[in-house]
Amino acid sequence: MPIPPEFHVFETPHWLINHRTNSALPGYLMIGSKRFADDLFELADEALLELGPLMAKAQKVLRQELNAERVYIGRYGHSPGHSIHFHVIPIYRWVETLFWQDERYRMLNTFAEGTGETATDGAELTFFVWREFCERLAPPPIQGPNVAEVIARLRDVFRAGPQG
Repeated sequence: MPIPPEFHVFETPHWLINHRTNSALPGYLMIGSKRFADDLFELADEALLELGPLMAKAQKVLRQELNAERVYIGRYGHSPGHSIHFHVIPIYRWVETLFWQDERYRMLNTFAEGTGETATDGAELTFFVWREFCERLAPPPIQGPNVAEVIARLRDVFRAGPQG
């Protein structure tokens, strides 16, 4: 499934970084293989060598340029027809504040037995981002630049510097 060019941020010979097309959360990136593969072991060594530095660059840019408190990187899903790809999810302080203000998500506390290591974790915040910023018809208001502004800014940053 082709990604509309307005969502493209950066590409290498083997990978495309784009803003997630259905995300209202500015900076939610996807790193997808340009060659169809279901698993990492199916990719060429050159593609694998590009991936680590590309993930590091995406994390660094979201932290330094957009002030994300945390950046989660993961592979999720198993939809037929989609090549291997990784979600790069920025968690801003205001996103975590929205999470704590939404009483519906306190239900997640009922699934744990005992005290967790932290008040919340990456799984809970990722779930919150998916439900609120990717699946809701009317997502919560954002703070800071919008998706189009962030895409433009990230294009400039990615093109300006090395991938490390």
